[in-house]
Amino acid sequence: MDESRMVHYPEGLGGEPSILPNWDLRDLYVDPDDPRIQADCQAAEESAKAFAARYQGKLAGLPGAVLAEAVAAYERVQELLGRLASYAQLLFSADSDTPANGKFYQTISERITAIGTHILFFTLELNRIDEIELTAKMQDPALARYAPWFRDLRVFLPHQLSDEVEKLLLEKEVTGHSAWSRLFDETTAAMRLDVKGEELTLSAALNKLSDADRNVREAAGKAVGEAMARNVKLFSLITNTLAKDKEIDDNWRHYPNPAAFRNRANMVEDEVVAALKAAVKASYARLAHRYYAMKAKWLGLEKLEYWDRNAPLPGDDSRAISWSEAKNVVVGAYRAFSPELAETIKPFFDKHWIDAAPRHGKAGGAFSHATVPSAHPYVLMNYHGRTRDVMTLAHELGHGAHQVLAAKQGYLMASTPLTLAETASVFGEMLTFRSLLNAETSKQHKRIMLAGKVEDMLNTVVRQIAFYDFELKLHEERRQGELLPDRISEIWLEMQTESLGPAFHFAGEYKYFWAYVPHFIHTPFYVYAYAFGDCLVNALYAVYQDTPDKDDFRMKYKEMLAAGGTKRHQELLAPFGLNAADPQFWQKGLDVISGFIDELAAE
Repeated sequence: MDESRMVHYPEGLGGEPSILPNWDLRDLYVDPDDPRIQADCQAAEESAKAFAARYQGKLAGLPGAVLAEAVAAYERVQELLGRLASYAQLLFSADSDTPANGKFYQTISERITAIGTHILFFTLELNRIDEIELTAKMQDPALARYAPWFRDLRVFLPHQLSDEVEKLLLEKEVTGHSAWSRLFDETTAAMRLDVKGEELTLSAALNKLSDADRNVREAAGKAVGEAMARNVKLFSLITNTLAKDKEIDDNWRHYPNPAAFRNRANMVEDEVVAALKAAVKASYARLAHRYYAMKAKWLGLEKLEYWDRNAPLPGDDSRAISWSEAKNVVVGAYRAFSPELAETIKPFFDKHWIDAAPRHGKAGGAFSHATVPSAHPYVLMNYHGRTRDVMTLAHELGHGAHQVLAAKQGYLMASTPLTLAETASVFGEMLTFRSLLNAETSKQHKRIMLAGKVEDMLNTVVRQIAFYDFELKLHEERRQGELLPDRISEIWLEMQTESLGPAFHFAGEYKYFWAYVPHFIHTPFYVYAYAFGDCLVNALYAVYQDTPDKDDFRMKYKEMLAAGGTKRHQELLAPFGLNAADPQFWQKGLDVISGFIDELAAE
């Protein structure tokens, strides 16, 4: 094991040092001074200019075989730019405290944007080819391979602007949305919060909201709320500016509502998302309201405070889980389902594709970055030794396995819409949870684990739909004028109260908790994808349990992941007898959560 890629990190792991990995980005570039970076920038720029000189203004007249060559050349340039962008983003995510990393990230972003303007014409001009003519060109097998990419590209045809305006918007991105996102990231990463005399990052303070000591949870919650309050003017400015920026873009592109672009990007119909939202909101009472009323009684409280939402249950004496144990649990759960999937995730551990050590300047939360098909994904998380961290590891490795299997589709078609991107991750969580539950012999611990799973599902489904509702209302009101911090906080509290129910009392500082959620800044309306994925996986896992031929299910499941972005949700779910357009589909997924709550209530 390469000790230079590991961190000895004792915090939260029962006093015993645990070896947590830092990732090794050398499969992309050695360091920011790697001469290949400048060489690749130069090669990408030269290729982009040559590409424009050869093809701009000529696409409609090209035969299918030549157009296929153009698409392949475009894909090569995009992959080169993707490699550069991935490295800069990962470097910055791992350590935004180092000014040089921020400078490098911005410099690379600006360089990529400048290069991208030379090839911007390509997708715009492709979309202007007449449908009948394009169909005729698609008869060529080389071009037909890219049919799914063309299909998805033409979804945006009604919202496409002139080449000049599109170029302007692309060039201004580095001083627009990207710049505001960077400001948010640097601000939150630099925060230091005092929790009972301990200086913590925002991520570590949020982790304390799951502490067994109620006084610690309260102190952590108040520290987070107060930190958000101190910065609320800045966060309100960022939020208002980006919402207005989105409104301007939406108006120019004639999107019918603030969430419409995200639905198009997810390749999911507005009606399907509306049905998901309606189904979850209609289930607030039987899910969140009911469960948290039970939890209040278990904790001996008349009302839960917001810092009690993720509190451990009485009798939860779960010890800290070491990194090596977490690895064995997750890999074992994947192997029990599919040895091939287990082999797919093993390199993440063996080759240092994971950054798990919490530290100052590191991004909070977790993600799996696909990078480019010619490399491999990287996982970032902040491991604190809790069962939830094991679930997060299983979740992100589900993404990683999905991204590895889909890489064969190539840069343009490997990426999966957000709604389906959560399928493998949530399925991986379910496999790991079931493995842990089956291995547990104590009835009390099984009950605690089941309650923990319910809470994770409520966080994934109910909480994320409440987040989605918050975004919808905020963006709609922003179109009438700038929102004051207090109004944003009012919307937040309204949605939280509606979703979590009467079991909660929300202390004053909780009204500022909207300010720490990065998805609102980076990817507006992303959050419903979590609920989509969780409900989908609940239904999918039920099919797995009921299917006599497990090998047939595993084969179909791996084929679904390997398809990447080449198929839409209707095609991918059809082999399992599922249809997300069916209103009852969402009910099936929600019934799984309700059934778990029934089990807890019966004990």
